[in-house]
Amino acid sequence: MLSGAPARAASRPPVVVAGRYRLLDQVGTGGMGSVWRARDERTGDHVAVKVLGRHSAALLARFVREQAVRVRHPHVVAPHGWAAEDDLVVLAMELVPGGSVADLLRERGPLDAGTVGVLVEQLLLGLAAVHAAGLVHRDVKPANLLLEASAHGEPHLRLGDFGVAAPIADRRFTTVPGAIGTDGYMAPEQARGALPEPTQDLYAVGRVALEMVTGLRPDRQRDVPSHPLRPLIERLLVADPAQRLATADAALRLLRRLDLPEPQCAPVPDRLGPAPRGRRTPAGAGVGTRTDWAGWLAVAGLVGVVAGCLCLLLGWAP
Repeated sequence: MLSGAPARAASRPPVVVAGRYRLLDQVGTGGMGSVWRARDERTGDHVAVKVLGRHSAALLARFVREQAVRVRHPHVVAPHGWAAEDDLVVLAMELVPGGSVADLLRERGPLDAGTVGVLVEQLLLGLAAVHAAGLVHRDVKPANLLLEASAHGEPHLRLGDFGVAAPIADRRFTTVPGAIGTDGYMAPEQARGALPEPTQDLYAVGRVALEMVTGLRPDRQRDVPSHPLRPLIERLLVADPAQRLATADAALRLLRRLDLPEPQCAPVPDRLGPAPRGRRTPAGAGVGTRTDWAGWLAVAGLVGVVAGCLCLLLGWAP
């Protein structure tokens, strides 16, 4: 969800969206638009806000799918709110300031076996919760594995970006031809357009683990080298899904049987730094103004659109 280096938008959205989220600074880009650090004017908390500006029907469908995810777990970052104003739609979620595993690999190269074990275990715990909720993530890759900033101790991983997540083995998500996911991390059957299954996410875990071990992206990976994590990685990267580890829990059990060294974890830096100072909107300010009413009318209109899209996506009849 968040990239390591902030990227500026071509045009800045309004400072306060829908009377609630005060945008402070752009901290990255996502599949659906720009990502901003914002202050929730209702709670005072800093949050990450994904801003979807001009949008196609396909992009709106991704938004509907992502905002519908409600998985609460220490190793998952899912949206906890949304809002709309005029042509802007935003998703709000927890702010994770430590960058991503992609940043970590870019800076440090291959990681020690102990640290890889810690990160893979946390990823599998998050996926177990996602799969228990009846979802397949379908885009497990280093850029979507966010890290909490820490002064010391083990890194804390959070699985994010549910824009292409889908219900397990749901034929209603096969209307778009072709594979859905990221090249190199998709299981062979997923690349052929197979229905969503948890084993596809587990194959991606194997690709991510091999990348953390070797420092090589999937297009440069070859055989799994001799390594303490080799037994797990080989079982995850089996081409036949029927022979692959079937569940995240099974992968966790195998991982915990391996003799791994103590992690040599360096602290995860805060890549965002202090939040820019911004004036808080006074309580009640703008209530009853034309802009305020326009924002709420836009929200009401979007509720109808989202409800309609959900009915179509989930197969509900009116």
